[in-house]
Amino acid sequence: MTDTIRPALSRSLLAGLLTLSIWVAGSGCATSTTSQSAAAAPGETAWPAGPSAPRHTATADDPLGLALASGALGPMDPMRPGVQIDLDSAAARADLWVRVRRGFAMPDIDNALVRERERWYASRPDYVERMTTRGGRYLFHIVEELESRGMPTELALLPFIESAFNPQAMSSARASGMWQFMPATGRDFALKQNVFRDDRRDVLASTRAALDYLQRLHGMFGNWHLALAAYNWGEGNVQRAMARNHKAGLPTDYLSLGMPDETRNYVPKLQAVKNIVAAPQSFGLTLPAVANHPYFLSVPIQRDIDVDTAAELAGVSLEEFKTLNPQMNKPVILAAGTPQILLPYDNASSFVRKLAAHRAPLATWTAWVAPKTMRTADVARQVGMSEGQLREVNHIPPRMLVKAGSTLLVPRSDKRHIDVAERVADNATMTLAPDVPPLKRVVLKAGVRDSVPGIAKRYGLAPARVAEWNSLRIDGRFKRGAPIVIYQAAGQSSKRSTKVAANTRSGKASAPAKKTVVVASAAPTRKPLRVAAR
Repeated sequence: MTDTIRPALSRSLLAGLLTLSIWVAGSGCATSTTSQSAAAAPGETAWPAGPSAPRHTATADDPLGLALASGALGPMDPMRPGVQIDLDSAAARADLWVRVRRGFAMPDIDNALVRERERWYASRPDYVERMTTRGGRYLFHIVEELESRGMPTELALLPFIESAFNPQAMSSARASGMWQFMPATGRDFALKQNVFRDDRRDVLASTRAALDYLQRLHGMFGNWHLALAAYNWGEGNVQRAMARNHKAGLPTDYLSLGMPDETRNYVPKLQAVKNIVAAPQSFGLTLPAVANHPYFLSVPIQRDIDVDTAAELAGVSLEEFKTLNPQMNKPVILAAGTPQILLPYDNASSFVRKLAAHRAPLATWTAWVAPKTMRTADVARQVGMSEGQLREVNHIPPRMLVKAGSTLLVPRSDKRHIDVAERVADNATMTLAPDVPPLKRVVLKAGVRDSVPGIAKRYGLAPARVAEWNSLRIDGRFKRGAPIVIYQAAGQSSKRSTKVAANTRSGKASAPAKKTVVVASAAPTRKPLRVAAR
């Protein structure tokens, strides 16, 4: 760092802001201990700007301006913040695939399943090219993480199997991100999932979490093939499969265990991709070149900013911005929850300069917490937007109430111009409930052959609700004379006309249940709809 900035660093405010302002990829999320400690050292985080960079006016009260004026902002290796990047060096111009191959350390498997997957990929060169080109954005960072942890680089290829390196992938089972975390597993590994962001899609955070998980699984099983099976199938299932084999006197290695087809094919798929990366020409394929330096850098934000504005200042398309920052659920980035964004290497320094010079509002959206349970029309009037726009931007279905404490996205205004607090940015949820008329409790007396489906049909109710109200199975029957509890809208008659089906065995009709008591009451609360992160 230059001498011109050293006196200012003694001031605590400047030191704190520079530490935040110049963090690079790997900071801001719980990466390895090495990267955390490096990111925390202010003296090692300065990066030199190019000589042609325009200068920002520097004052003692403008830490970012001082950093820019001193040349303290510029490209930096995400995993080694104290090391400057020289794109003309032989190391930076090297082919990253060579480095990946050099780190292969897992034992190979060779069976018919591997051959089948090799043929599958070899017959789809366009798919392989798209997948590897997309993965090239993230591969350098993953390889850096793996090497810093001493893990085999075959694991850098796992997102090819999980998501084809698509960080916005969502499975039918709700697994999300390029590492395909289920919601509960994501929470176990500190991946926030709320109204504003889903860290299962966050490039840095999900990579950190996936490698943490894989390390833990390897520690449990002492074998990478079993660890991978557990990553796909769950450690409990693998442990039980091993216990069954052990009890039967059978081997407990990956290839000997009984498991679902998906898990049975999981490691062979990875082996097939490994074989293709090791010798693409053997399969008639060509891998796109991937440079041995960061594709992206991490750039700090200290104020809430619209996604559109961030992309515009960075000089990248909205699509490209979202490929590096796919965790955003809403059109605004909350600095308290997401203090950094990822940008292509060539755009990061330009963004910092334009952000420092930007004078217009950065955000047009903010968060609003419902003080009580409200209808969407009432919320819209209070926050100054149309009901249709409110429901669209917050993904609220028709005829739903917004429960008290829910956090909604609303336009900024003179009354709502302060950046969103960290407690809201990190814990925002939205809970909805059906907007239905008040219900009354009605107690009926069961007839000869009354059943849950029959009562539901007679009174226009869902069989599951009737079963729940009366603690019966959905196909259950009532004893003659037993009370039957139902809930109806206030003012609705319980004496619905109905055709009584003839009993084919006795020829007698089953009398409908008789109303015995009507008690005005609130219906048992329906389970509220907690809106999943989108």
